[in-house]
Amino acid sequence: MSGDDELDLMLGTLDGLVLRTLTWRPAHGYAIARWIHDTSGGRFRILDGALYTALHRLEEQGFVDSEWGLSDKGKRAKFYRITTAGRRHLRTESARWDRYVETVARVMNAGEAPA
Repeated sequence: MSGDDELDLMLGTLDGLVLRTLTWRPAHGYAIARWIHDTSGGRFRILDGALYTALHRLEEQGFVDSEWGLSDKGKRAKFYRITTAGRRHLRTESARWDRYVETVARVMNAGEAPA
């Protein structure tokens, strides 16, 4: 990721974004990266190495399953789907992320100096 319009992903954020992407339907790696890029308004560009490392980690943790299939273009591709455990984990992490964002915003928007 580079450039003023792209944002660096905070450590651990990619797993949540991948799980969120898979809540609608199974997808292959390129489709996952494309959805995150498009949904972020082009600000997140997921590099292949980071994406597949995250997918393998999520699979090892039991949060996603995978199977081989054919892409829209007829090419063999590995499709990933979120598991029940993955949906549970996403709910937990989303709540934690919401608390984090709220807390950072509170500090960044504070109207008075610390005592």
